[in-house]
Amino acid sequence: MSETMKIPLKDIRGWLEKETETVFSPIRTKAEKLFEDMKERLNDVVDVSKTLFENSRKEIEKRNMKTYRRARALNKLSRIFIERMQHIHVPDEVSYNTLYTFSHEVQDAFAVTEVDIRNWFPRISPYFIFDRRKFMGVFEMAKRTWKGLNDFLAKEYVKTKTLEETFQLIEEISSLKEEAANLEEKREKAENERASVEKRITETERKIADLKNKESMSQLSQVRSEIKTLRMEVKNHLRRLQKPFIKLRSLALRGKGSGLTPEESQKLSQYIKEPFEAFATEQTGYPLLRQILQKLSRLMSTGKLKLKSDRKRKAEKAIKNIVNKGSLVNLHQKCVEALRLMENLSTSARVAEIKNEMEKLQRESEELKRKKKRIESEEKALEQAYKETLEKIQSKKREIEENVLSFLGKRISIE
Repeated sequence: MSETMKIPLKDIRGWLEKETETVFSPIRTKAEKLFEDMKERLNDVVDVSKTLFENSRKEIEKRNMKTYRRARALNKLSRIFIERMQHIHVPDEVSYNTLYTFSHEVQDAFAVTEVDIRNWFPRISPYFIFDRRKFMGVFEMAKRTWKGLNDFLAKEYVKTKTLEETFQLIEEISSLKEEAANLEEKREKAENERASVEKRITETERKIADLKNKESMSQLSQVRSEIKTLRMEVKNHLRRLQKPFIKLRSLALRGKGSGLTPEESQKLSQYIKEPFEAFATEQTGYPLLRQILQKLSRLMSTGKLKLKSDRKRKAEKAIKNIVNKGSLVNLHQKCVEALRLMENLSTSARVAEIKNEMEKLQRESEELKRKKKRIESEEKALEQAYKETLEKIQSKKREIEENVLSFLGKRISIE
């Protein structure tokens, strides 16, 4: 096995040109010459077709009945020849692939033109004989030139096809290297931007934490925590009365003798939805709750408000504890005081100022977090694109190494 030669990517084109110069350059020169010859022959066909067109036009203008129809046919046919030849795409650069495509377009155009000649020239005969002979001479020369080009492609130029493709791969790798460098630059920029945003998020959240630790905000937080606990206590003390309260409200809404005043009905609804707020806003001794419970007790005892025996027994016990034993007196004082303190703190100018500042900082923090998420998404996309670009570079390197081995028999490793 031959030794593997290591070649830097920046040197691979020069090395390959030097290694293949004796093979590639003569073939490349011949390809360019045949291409130019073919272009000239196509121009010759266009020129001679224009002569047919012009001479047939002049004959049409004479209005000679013997030649008129044949002149019109030749005029139309020559215009088709001109358009057909001019429609052939002539490549800007010569390579095996462009020349192969060009040759096939010429072949197709010539094949259709030969059919037209066989179909129409006999009908035009014997008129325009010199014009037709001149056209056929030019067209036959063009066909011979095309045959030479096609034979060259099939027998000689095809041997360098892989070499041409290899040079193209080198160009593609250079472009991909630039693309990878741009992606890396964008990725680093996004990474730095993300780090900056993260720093700002940390700073913003530190400011929020500092504001929360302010004495007034700390007191507000403590009161909120206390109210949360009291809310659970009130709910727990009134849990046996929730179902009876709902049935009592139903009686009141249907107007079936609940005995509740509008104020009591409103308070009852509040006890069902927001027990703490209802309880904490009662006057000392929670008179509305007592009145509601007393009326509830009477309705249960008279059977107007029906409950299952166990639920009724528990409700009656709860009513007795609240109305007769004052089981909620201490809890009521705590609730009233907590709510009062909460309202005082919430409405203080200093707390309002701090809350406004906190809300501003929280909005800023959320916006920064959204920005960070967008940057992270961009980073991920750039990382994926960068990875795919590197994979393409490696794939094309391997392809170049395989091509060199196939047409030069040399093992290389591109670094």
